[in-house]
Amino acid sequence: MTNKYLTIYREIAEQIESENISAYTLLPSENELKDRYNTSRETIRKALNLLSQKGYIQKIKGKGSVVIDRSKFDFPVSGLISFKELAEKIGNKPKTIVNELSLSKPDSYIKQQLQLSGKDLVWKILRTREIGGKKIILDKDYLNKKYVPELTKEICENSIYHYLENELNLTISFAKKEIVVEEPSLEDRTLLDLEEFHNVVVIKNYVYLDDASLFQYTESRHRPDKFRFIDFARRSHV
Repeated sequence: MTNKYLTIYREIAEQIESENISAYTLLPSENELKDRYNTSRETIRKALNLLSQKGYIQKIKGKGSVVIDRSKFDFPVSGLISFKELAEKIGNKPKTIVNELSLSKPDSYIKQQLQLSGKDLVWKILRTREIGGKKIILDKDYLNKKYVPELTKEICENSIYHYLENELNLTISFAKKEIVVEEPSLEDRTLLDLEEFHNVVVIKNYVYLDDASLFQYTESRHRPDKFRFIDFARRSHV
């Protein structure tokens, strides 16, 4: 005999998947669900906990259980792809907002990430990425001026990689990536539509040219409900 909480879980999950319960809807309270399903509050809590674990709902203190938007975008972890190329694959009309474009001496952290000397200058580009009317990515790019002498706001609004490869004739070769989950900074909360989310997924990129020169460090900060981070792995046979 199936446990009742599993039956309740499956029924609500099916309603969410079929969009009979739409994203961002607040589910009835535990007491209301207890009466609806004629069961105990503990059974309802077990069903809600499973829905939360499976990514159907987000429990928000003081509000209840909110249905998560499950329409996520596939973000290739192993590839080197620009936001413009990603947006074209997704098929949504993206919008890029350039919050900052500046040239200055790097602070100690960026100097370390880009392995710079005290004489090097660095471009800092801060861009908010909007898809479907929601600001869901904050890109923080740092580029060594030695390899990128000029940058404009128009280039940053369009595609920096297109400019580097087609105008400066640079060959972008490979990147080292690190993925971490962090609490949102004040900057994240100001520039992104984080709503009730309490973390961001950060992809740190160290990008190299074909001569193995490290020329770019990027922090791409993502709202956690909008992306699936995917990879393709092949087992090597020695």
